[in-house]
Amino acid sequence: MNAPIKKIVLPVAGLGTRFLPATKAIPKEMLPVLDKPLIQYAVEEALEAGIEDIILVTGRNKQVMEDHFDHAYELEKILQEKGKDDGLEVARSMLLEEGRISYVRQMRPLGLGHAIWCARKLVNGHPFAVALPDDLIKGRPGALKQMVEAYNELGGNMVASMNVSREDTSKYGVITPGEHTKNRIAVEGLVEKPHPEDAPSTQAVVGRYILQPEVMDHLSEKAVGAGGEIQLTDAMAKLIGKQPFHAIEFDGTRFDCGSKIGWLMANLSLAAEDPHMAHEIRQLITFR
Repeated sequence: MNAPIKKIVLPVAGLGTRFLPATKAIPKEMLPVLDKPLIQYAVEEALEAGIEDIILVTGRNKQVMEDHFDHAYELEKILQEKGKDDGLEVARSMLLEEGRISYVRQMRPLGLGHAIWCARKLVNGHPFAVALPDDLIKGRPGALKQMVEAYNELGGNMVASMNVSREDTSKYGVITPGEHTKNRIAVEGLVEKPHPEDAPSTQAVVGRYILQPEVMDHLSEKAVGAGGEIQLTDAMAKLIGKQPFHAIEFDGTRFDCGSKIGWLMANLSLAAEDPHMAHEIRQLITFR
């Protein structure tokens, strides 16, 4: 029987330079898509998947995320006094049971692999999930729940994947695909940001993972990869052939909210489905 996935690591230490000046004072993970910040979408997706322990790998000037998942006593008091019960419920909606959310600091910006390694003590030898809040995935059920359901059958390591154009393969980790059954692809190799002519396929890894704890041993080597950073992809590649490894073609739409156009498209897409906004949005914009 596969050990259950009860922990998730959310790396949120990045600087968000593509959104300056908006991210000069607030983390990019707190940028709102409609009325919720990106980090909240990631946490809600994890909770839907049955994950219990939320681990945020933070950096300098990220304290506002800790405040977001805590009581706002002054705000709650004012809302209560004014009888704004709906607002009070929203303000309290992301309060988790004490001890279910933890924070660890990535003290140097050495890459995604290094950020995950910083959480090794809190992962504590258990299999765990990873979600990149920049990748907002709209799906029912969420991508993580789809992956956890597949993991319960297959075990091992998993990545979420989608087909991209060959010219875009240099922006992603790319898999060497093996047997393809339904939406599950056996992974025979992984390479980070290959040149398009060298890419082994057009199946790209997006920001959802389920990993066995042995990946931390490889991350501990702190080997430098693409971009002069410690790459998670390189550590995962060392598990191939030693443990089961699959890519899951999730059912949903992924928005790269680390880019301005991706963030804008996420806002428009979710607004078009919101019953309070859909009519006006659809009058303004033609969706294909």
